[in-house]
Amino acid sequence: MNKRMLVALVALAGVFVALYLTLYKLGYIGTLACAVGSCETVQTSKWATLLGAPVGAWGVAYYIGVLALAIAGLTGRFADSRRLSEILVGVTAFGLVFSLWLTYLELFVIHAICQWCVVSAILATILFVVSWLDLREISALLDDHVSEVAESLRDGSFGDRIRNTSEVALRAVGGEDGDSVNR
Repeated sequence: MNKRMLVALVALAGVFVALYLTLYKLGYIGTLACAVGSCETVQTSKWATLLGAPVGAWGVAYYIGVLALAIAGLTGRFADSRRLSEILVGVTAFGLVFSLWLTYLELFVIHAICQWCVVSAILATILFVVSWLDLREISALLDDHVSEVAESLRDGSFGDRIRNTSEVALRAVGGEDGDSVNR
């Protein structure tokens, strides 16, 4: 399992946690199953809504966005994309900072802890760490590839069989012997 698969799996778990909290906030679930803490105190506080929508709904959107990016990163087109890794790091960094802010509110403003919010904060932390590790890995692979190409250019063997620029053009258009130009 590569890092983007792990990001997708963790994001999927986050979708379910955030959806559970959203369904409670919208009244579709009577009580929250909360073994420790005061989930209902947190979920009924004024801080459980942001811009008119439940914070859990924002979480659902965040986790679905991360899931979509991670799945896109598994496709051939984006498998080695440094840019996609940078976007994943940026988005998950935002999610981590937002989770830290919500945890601060729980501890110092609401004075109650919601176990599901803590689980979501842990998932956001895992997403950021794994995304950052993915970016480091992709960057190292690209740096290694650039180093190999630079070395092949330095050793003088690159293009040693090409005699002139017209041969370069023929190879570009029709292959090494240029026959496909005369179709």
